[in-house]
Amino acid sequence: MIPIYSQKNRIKFIVVIIALIIGAATITYTNILVNKLAEREQELVQLYAKGLRYMISAPSDDNIVFIEEEILSSNHTVPVILTDDKENILDSKNINLPENISEERKNELLQHEIEKMKGQHTPIVVPWGEGSENYVFYKDSALLAQLRYYPYVQLLVIACFASMAYFAFSYSRRAEQNRVWVGLAKETAHQLGTPLSSLMAWYEYIKASPKFEREPIVEELGKDIRRLEIITERFSNIGSVPLLRDENILQVTQNAINYLQNRISKKVDFSVSSSFSPDITAKVNVPLFDWVIENICKNAVDAMEGKGSITLQLLLLGKSSIALDITDTGKGIPKSKMASVFLPGFTTKKRGWGLGLALAKRIIDNYHDGKLYVKWSEVGKGTTFRIVLNR
Repeated sequence: MIPIYSQKNRIKFIVVIIALIIGAATITYTNILVNKLAEREQELVQLYAKGLRYMISAPSDDNIVFIEEEILSSNHTVPVILTDDKENILDSKNINLPENISEERKNELLQHEIEKMKGQHTPIVVPWGEGSENYVFYKDSALLAQLRYYPYVQLLVIACFASMAYFAFSYSRRAEQNRVWVGLAKETAHQLGTPLSSLMAWYEYIKASPKFEREPIVEELGKDIRRLEIITERFSNIGSVPLLRDENILQVTQNAINYLQNRISKKVDFSVSSSFSPDITAKVNVPLFDWVIENICKNAVDAMEGKGSITLQLLLLGKSSIALDITDTGKGIPKSKMASVFLPGFTTKKRGWGLGLALAKRIIDNYHDGKLYVKWSEVGKGTTFRIVLNR
């Protein structure tokens, strides 16, 4: 098994956990800063209220001028509104209002601001004269409000860049995989070409010899040579756009099974059935489609340890699609491995490369514009693979 693919989900999980930790740390640290700034602003408003109290109770002297200039006027950030006990507006600071508006409109906007301030902070009571009270309403400064949302904006920007990087990396990885697939396939087809030509020559020589006349082995040898030609054609088609034709899908499936039956365990029973008329067609490339059936069925035989049954059932899916369900009576696929069966390198066999199902999915999804997926599987009972093709 190839480690990079077998550990793919675990690596993703670790990356997500790290990202969540970083995000939580960022939000926590920012909230600490926000709370400290909020406390500072509250102290500033408290000082503003105390200054008002002192101005009311203290005699007129230089201290009043100091308080007004250094305390009351020093607040340049925190929006505050001073009202009487009936919430009639007496004064306001750091409230952005449109220019050249009427007093009525100004009071209306300030009353709206007071409602917002009530939702953020409890107003500060300032004794004013005999038995009366004024109220100082205030809300967070623009800086504090921005700082509250800053970590979320920061995380959103980071997530956008991370997503872009992920998709770019995935595209690059898929392109690299495609080049590897194509290069391997073309080289395999090239390497098969020379011995295949020699085998064809020997087959013709043996076939013409009287010594081997009527020998069944000669005919079987011819079938295997033709099979090798098909395999070579399959590898040649990888990386190029295969020609899809309207083929009798029932006949194509039956032909693929007929070939397999003579070359695997006799203890495996095959059955092919169809829920529609025998002349229904689907768009397939026969050599590549045979390859898909062969890979799935051989994996099924391995899962059944050479003993059991494989059922192939053709179904209509609406007016535009045909499904082929391939069901075996093997050991099934655990749910934990369901998402990995089509990954290159995934295999449960000691000597397997783990490329059969990955190649089958590539042929169906990429070259036939269809779908190949695990429809059902239960440990100890078997598995059903579904192939969806276009009519």
